Amino acid sequence: MKSDRLLSILLLLQTRDRVPAADLAKRLEVSVRTVYRDVEALSAAGVPVYAERGRHGGIRLLPGFRTDVTGLTADEARALFVLAAQGTHSALGLDGAFGSALRKVMAALPAAHRPAAEATSRRILVDPVRWMGGPAPAAGLGELHTAVFTDRRLRLRYRHGGTTEPRAYTVDPYGLVAKAGVWYLVADRSGRPRLFRADRVAAAELTDEPVRRRPGVELADVWDELRREVEERPADVRVTARVRRSRLDLFVRLHGSQLTGPPSAGDPAVVELAVPEIRSARPLLAFGADVEVVCPQEVREDLAQVAAAIVERYATEGAGGPPA
Repeated sequence: MKSDRLLSILLLLQTRDRVPAADLAKRLEVSVRTVYRDVEALSAAGVPVYAERGRHGGIRLLPGFRTDVTGLTADEARALFVLAAQGTHSALGLDGAFGSALRKVMAALPAAHRPAAEATSRRILVDPVRWMGGPAPAAGLGELHTAVFTDRRLRLRYRHGGTTEPRAYTVDPYGLVAKAGVWYLVADRSGRPRLFRADRVAAAELTDEPVRRRPGVELADVWDELRREVEERPADVRVTARVRRSRLDLFVRLHGSQLTGPPSAGDPAVVELAVPEIRSARPLLAFGADVEVVCPQEVREDLAQVAAAIVERYATEGAGGPPA
C-alpha cells in the first residue's frame, strides 16, 4: 500500500506545479503527517521532492524532473479500457482524441497486460443513455466547453422546463457534468449554485470578463450540493395506486425513484409513491387503465379532469383538424 501511495504522490506532483499537503492527504485518504513522511521517503530514494512552508506552500518536484514509470497494475490497465461511453466524448468533439489516447496507453503498457486490456475493450461496453431516452441534443455545448476551459463568464438564453420563451442569465461556470446521457452546466448565478441543461440552452455567448467562482469551491463540491437538492427535494404528497402485474416491471423502471417501498404481491400490485405535488402524478395517465390511483382523492380528481379534457379533445376534433 505504501509503495502505491508513493507512486501516486509522484505522479500527482508531475501533473501539477505545487500541491498542498492537505490536498494530497485528502486524495490519498491519509493524514497530513503521513504525507510528509512519504515525501521524506521519496527524497531518501533520490526523488527531488521538497516541501514549501507558508500560506501558499505545498509539495513540489524540482522543475524538469520526470519519470516514465507508469506503475500500472493489470487491473488498473483493464480499468482504463472500460471507457466506452462514446456519447460523452462525441459531445465534446473528443472521439478521435480518445481513440488516439487509448492506442498510446496500449503501446505503453507492459506486454503482459496488453491481452487483458484488449479483451476488456472488446467485451465491456458502457452506454450512458437510459432506455428509450435517446441522446439529448447538446445545443451550445461547444460554447459551454470553451467557457469552462478559458475561465470566462457566460451569457445564456435558457429555456426552463414547461416554458417556451428563454430567459437571459449571466453565469460563472464551474464545469460540465454528463449524467444519464444528459449534459449539464454547473455554474453560479449571483453567487448561488445553479444547474442548466445543455439541451435547453437557446444561445450561449462568451464574455471578456474572467469567471468569478467562490474561493476554494470546486466543481465536485457544487455538483454534490445540487445533486442532493434534486434527490432530497421534499415529496409532500403520498399516492397509493394499483398496477396491473403485467405492467409492473415497466412501472418500476419509470417511477422507481418515487416508490416509498416495494410493490405488494398479487394482481394488481399496490404501490405507494411520494411526489412533490398533485400535478406530479399526471405521468401515471400514460399507463391508461393499467394503473389506478386509489388515494388521495385530490389526485384522483386531478387525473379525472385531465382524462376528461383528453376525451373531449378527441370527441370534438375531426381527424387531421387544427387544435383548438
